[in-house]
Amino acid sequence: MEGKEEDVRLGANKFNERQPIGTAAQSQDDGKDYKEPPPAPLFEPGELTSWSFYRAGIAEFFATFLFLYITVLTVMGVVRSNEANGNTCKTVGIQGIAWAFGGMIFALVYCTAGISGGHINPAVTFGLFLARKLSLTRAVFYMVMQCLGAICGAGVVKGFQPKPYDRLGGGANVVSKGYTKGDGLGAEIVGTFILVYTVFSATDAKRSARDSHVPILAPLPIGFAVFLVHLATIPITGTGINPARSLGAAIIYNNEKAWDDHWIFWVGPFIGAGLAALYHQVVIRAIPFKSK
Repeated sequence: MEGKEEDVRLGANKFNERQPIGTAAQSQDDGKDYKEPPPAPLFEPGELTSWSFYRAGIAEFFATFLFLYITVLTVMGVVRSNEANGNTCKTVGIQGIAWAFGGMIFALVYCTAGISGGHINPAVTFGLFLARKLSLTRAVFYMVMQCLGAICGAGVVKGFQPKPYDRLGGGANVVSKGYTKGDGLGAEIVGTFILVYTVFSATDAKRSARDSHVPILAPLPIGFAVFLVHLATIPITGTGINPARSLGAAIIYNNEKAWDDHWIFWVGPFIGAGLAALYHQVVIRAIPFKSK
């Protein structure tokens, strides 16, 4: 039994850098009990002079760039096929779109987790900021870089295929016919809640102290959550749950309908992320109620 406890302690402390998705990796296990890592400061002036801070922002930019490039092309391919034969089943269809989004998140989180935490989504960054997993400085910088990466990713797709991009909708998020704006807002809130709740659970510092393999596996449930949410909500809103993704496509597509519904794809994800952070911290972890 002693050997097992020693293995767990070594697994928890072997890597002292940031764990995936910005969770506090400063897990400390004294062999008897788990110690909650301290909350990130609201503002860290030292970050602004650190190369690792800017390297993390660049990683977020390129990850979101690649995310938009692949996913927008996939959406356009499905729409093109539907125009040609009236049946999305003859191509990858909704399932293929969901796999593209979920698979890219899995791959990109895996690739960038050790550099930036692999957020690739302002809603994820916002939720982790509310839980004090990263500073306001880093949160704002990540969101800016994510939005710029998304705009560039969609812009490259349009640059390669300008006419098809405009004709096929550019992957922009809108509320589908037959659904109200309230339906769309609700879908975005619940969908983002599922995603951000999965992020918190998959990268929980307490869990990583107990099971050192969890940070390696974290991208899998996160990508799978994205896949499942897309299956459920593509027919309603095209699935945003990522304000950067929605902004990038809307700016490059620049259609009136996309802008009329665009607020839904910011308000919904931020509400969902906030609720997920509250639920995980207060209900699941009960952190405010723990004795010091």
